[in-house]
Amino acid sequence: MGRYLVIWEVEKSHIPLDPKERADSFALLMAMTKQDIEKGLIKEWSVEVGGGRGYNFVEGTEIEVSNMIQQFVPYINTQVVPIATFSQTEEVVKALAGD
Repeated sequence: MGRYLVIWEVEKSHIPLDPKERADSFALLMAMTKQDIEKGLIKEWSVEVGGGRGYNFVEGTEIEVSNMIQQFVPYINTQVVPIATFSQTEEVVKALAGD
């Protein structure tokens, strides 16, 4: 299972102009996000004050993470960055040193 930093941004061309419609759209996206948090896929979720973009820390297989991302297309643009833990990085350093 991998760890990923998901940097996300709302696709502005899909934001409804009407505030009620916008609230309904955002509520649906938030409900989908909440399900992923409850499943344990999203470990941390944050949004910039004022909304529009933010980040998640996600843990899962490539397929689980890809499926999570796809449910938000085309409303959310993402950049997915695989990340290593401290202990994984220590192993790389040990390998460099020949240990």
